[in-house]
Amino acid sequence: MEELPKQQYTDAERQHIFNDEFMPHINAMYNFAYRLTLDGDDAKDLLQDTYLKAYRFLDSFQQGTNAKAWLFRILKNSFINDYRKKSKEPSKVDYQEVESYYNSEEVDRQITPDLRVEALKDMIGDEISNALNALDVDFRTVIILCDLEGFKYEEMAKILDIPIGTVRSRLHRARNLLKEKLSEYAKEMGYKTV
Repeated sequence: MEELPKQQYTDAERQHIFNDEFMPHINAMYNFAYRLTLDGDDAKDLLQDTYLKAYRFLDSFQQGTNAKAWLFRILKNSFINDYRKKSKEPSKVDYQEVESYYNSEEVDRQITPDLRVEALKDMIGDEISNALNALDVDFRTVIILCDLEGFKYEEMAKILDIPIGTVRSRLHRARNLLKEKLSEYAKEMGYKTV
């Protein structure tokens, strides 16, 4: 892929591009960030970081191209970079919080429900969201981009920075994994599985 020359936008043009081409995609961007992070606060942080980078590197954006795909690529790259950084950090434990929990009377009580599941309950069924969340991040990402966000294979290849054949392969494998995870649920719901 060849690198296009950077644009020199005026402040008014930068405002126009940001408000008219980037901001309309904020809800789709949040949904994608939430599905990647599985946490509302982390999704908001990732979204804020994405829009900050988009504004900061706006001169790299070619006006008239697919702004949504450009933003999704920034978000995906930010998520991967954060994920790599966090995986290298040692895990942190707040011992005071653990100690106060075990000293309280709540120890015998049942664990509170997972709020991620509660938040997704109205959008898609629990079994489906659990199966989707259980997928590896590479497989989850292609399912979200294609089946939930409606991107074409070519756009997904650009967003994920992988060949289109890899997109097709991952999508096929991801769908098969979901099918496998959801086959029992499908039978319970009265669908015939092949």
